[in-house]
Amino acid sequence: MLTAFARAFKTPDLRKKLLFTLGIIVLFRLGSHIPVPGVSYKNVQICVDQAGSSNSLFGLVNMFSGGALLQITIFALGIMPYITASIILQLLTVVIPKLENLKKEGQSGTAKITQYTRYLTVALAILQGTGLVATARTGALFQGCQVASQIVPNRSIFTTIVMVITMTAGTCVVMWLGELVTDRGIGNGMSILMFISIAAGFMGALWQIKLQGKIADGWVEFGVVILVGLAMVALVVFVEQAQRRIPVQYAKRMIGRRAYGGTSTYIPLKVNQAGVIPVIFASSLLYIPALIVQFSGSTAGWAVWIQKHFVKGDHPYYIAAYFLLIVFFAFFYVAISFNPEEVADNMKKYGGFIPGIRAGRPTAEYLSYVLNRITWPGSLYLGLIALVPTMALAGFGANQNFPFGGTSILIIVGVGLETVKQIESQLQQRNYEGFLR
Repeated sequence: MLTAFARAFKTPDLRKKLLFTLGIIVLFRLGSHIPVPGVSYKNVQICVDQAGSSNSLFGLVNMFSGGALLQITIFALGIMPYITASIILQLLTVVIPKLENLKKEGQSGTAKITQYTRYLTVALAILQGTGLVATARTGALFQGCQVASQIVPNRSIFTTIVMVITMTAGTCVVMWLGELVTDRGIGNGMSILMFISIAAGFMGALWQIKLQGKIADGWVEFGVVILVGLAMVALVVFVEQAQRRIPVQYAKRMIGRRAYGGTSTYIPLKVNQAGVIPVIFASSLLYIPALIVQFSGSTAGWAVWIQKHFVKGDHPYYIAAYFLLIVFFAFFYVAISFNPEEVADNMKKYGGFIPGIRAGRPTAEYLSYVLNRITWPGSLYLGLIALVPTMALAGFGANQNFPFGGTSILIIVGVGLETVKQIESQLQQRNYEGFLR
């Protein structure tokens, strides 16, 4: 990885792209520290110091915003509305025929879907910004803080509208910065911004474990967490790179006097075909009962039961539900993102076949069979990785934003590997000597 970055800095145009990306990252982190107009910065800091580490209800969104959510800054919503909009559009592509046809049109259709994603991002940002302002005004954003209800001193309608507009504009700026990195930087702009958001609080959360440790002034717990983290990174890299390669043979075709085809290739089916999406889905779904109880303020039996079993992440009911939801969403997302029948039809159209398998429907059934078998270990791996914060809560008394948590480590390693591949591919394009020999 370091060798790839060193070689990239020696190449003038890649060096410009890396420096441009670094500048965008600096602007992104700067905006994550500028408070929204109408917010009492002093009271926010008091509440963050008192209850920020124990605020598990908004922990996932706060992690994706790089800590900007609980600070109520202009980038408080971060990249989360865009991620949600992208996932929704991807799911609707399977359901709505018009979106499916746009996806098949190539570059023009993809540009149209990207435009729809931007519109949906703005709508979700307005909705989430309104919810965040309402939560901050009622004091529910920081439970247990004495000045939580004084975070927004002026509760006029004008102030509320200005706060929502500012947060929505901040989300649009974040989306624009991500697209700039994609177009003029090293690529994968949204993924890099998400990587930076998670990595921003990584060292602070790691040092917090040392401060809370009791054995040898916390250094033993700190060392154990580092060793566990290195083992997890190795495991994630191994599984993320693992794939089942299905061989594909293309028959020779004579067009005029020239022969086409006759090549051999393969279809790479990753063990973790769904990526981090099932973990995000499961986490978001488990937040809904706690949010309903918090905003309703009910003290009925069902509300007490939810607070007892589904608010704290170390309860057996929460653990079981979290694990089962991850496994379910892993199969669900793979089923909608990979269509064996479409792959089989494309292979048949271009004269391709899997050795020993007839083209057409038998090929689709074989692909579906292989995909289901490799999704099982992938989904179980996701579930076990996601439960690491729960084990950390029980063993070290850490907070919900454990640095080597499932979602964070999957995104950090995944984006890191993809970024290195992008840089290496661009280096290879600029240093390819095959045509010169």
